[in-house]
Amino acid sequence: MTGIFDSLANPTRFRAVSSAIRPFCFWAAAIFFIFGLYLALLASPPDYQQGDAVRIMYVHVPAAWLGLSSYLGLGLCALFYVVWRHPLANIAARAVAPIGAGFTALTLITGSLWGYPIWGTWWVWDARLTSMLVLLFFFIGYIALATGFERPERGARMASILALVGVLNIPIVKFSVDWWNTLHQPASIMRSGGMAIDVSMLWPLFTMFTAFQLFLIWVVLHRMHWMLDERRRVAGKARTKAT
Repeated sequence: MTGIFDSLANPTRFRAVSSAIRPFCFWAAAIFFIFGLYLALLASPPDYQQGDAVRIMYVHVPAAWLGLSSYLGLGLCALFYVVWRHPLANIAARAVAPIGAGFTALTLITGSLWGYPIWGTWWVWDARLTSMLVLLFFFIGYIALATGFERPERGARMASILALVGVLNIPIVKFSVDWWNTLHQPASIMRSGGMAIDVSMLWPLFTMFTAFQLFLIWVVLHRMHWMLDERRRVAGKARTKAT
């Protein structure tokens, strides 16, 4: 496994691999989004209790999944940077952080839009909602530390340590509905008693999740390419000044 990461640490090799992946992710994401929106808005039935408000689920749930998985990816990149000083780990972490923060914010926004017609309120200090808000603050904290210095490498280690501390919040978000008596509904898919969602809603949900996941991969790789180009441009300016 470390051999794979070491081979991809070479920027030229990383560019070659990611350049082959990016077009596939972009077009596949577009196809899945179109098909997923059709399934979510037209083909899937309204919920017998929530009515058409349940359709917010097809954005809210994938956004929540990707918010959590993005932070897990951020934590892994931070670990590689702190422990092994992996050359691309810091760049990957900085690339994924704002995207993950966006998905986490989208989770909170769509959750409020979904919660008002169902709960009668936009926000409650529920364990799931509060821990998700804390996750967003960890994302913002990482971004602030990683970009708050004139030389980005100065804040990279502090930002990475903060990211590793924030990983402790991930199981709290996941299991908060099991550990505490919360207003938020329990898990419907990844639960011990089996899935509690009808297949007519499950397929649109998985389709939208696939679209979001492919989009996440594409945009992170795109940002990493841009950041590598920017680093090369800055290094070129420094060499020019030195000569």
